[in-house]
Amino acid sequence: MLGAGARLVGCTRYCTEPARALRDVARVGGTKNPDLEAILALAPDLVIGNAEENRAEDLGALAARVPTLVQTPRSVPEAARALAALAARLGLSGAAAPFVERVTSLLAEPTPANGPRVYYAIWRKPWMTVGAGTFVADVLGRCGAQPMGAAPGCPEDREARYPEVTPAAAVEAGVDLVLLASEPWAFDAAQRDEVAAARLFGDADVRLVDGRDFCWHGVRMAAGLARARAALMS
Repeated sequence: MLGAGARLVGCTRYCTEPARALRDVARVGGTKNPDLEAILALAPDLVIGNAEENRAEDLGALAARVPTLVQTPRSVPEAARALAALAARLGLSGAAAPFVERVTSLLAEPTPANGPRVYYAIWRKPWMTVGAGTFVADVLGRCGAQPMGAAPGCPEDREARYPEVTPAAAVEAGVDLVLLASEPWAFDAAQRDEVAAARLFGDADVRLVDGRDFCWHGVRMAAGLARARAALMS
């Protein structure tokens, strides 16, 4: 998107887009178990990490050997600033400007009022949702939703960023809408139908959503935020 694809020398095995551009890029392990020596052997000018996805010890080990940029935005405005900072680091501020401007424009739009109380499911065994201070919760809030994991009295663990919240607890808290995300747990149509038929969340509407529109920051936000809002309002 920014025009720096040819400069990418390595990525994790979980990096999926853009698929064609990543086809011949070296894979250097997973987010939690990267092959540090393989990364260093690629002689990168910059390593990009995320504190939620990558272990602190791995990021520290890399930072001691090569320039490392760790970005872990917890809100849309923070993510917009992070995108601008990354682009500046790469000398691509001009290419990133339209994406940053689009996100800024979306942030200026009025937030829908009295939105649904939403359980955004990220995992099923056990059931987990998003808590306060997470990027997904901020996206939901800016779409007019009230994320159940950030609501007083709902999570069993108020300190967790991704709390375990049972369907029964969500029902008791008055959930209106359940969003089954495509990642990290790969909810599909069969699981949606199963959850709805069993009425695990009572009378709440149960929908599938593309998790990338709710949790991927960077250039995807420019289109993803609008799709996330549309998914909630449909």
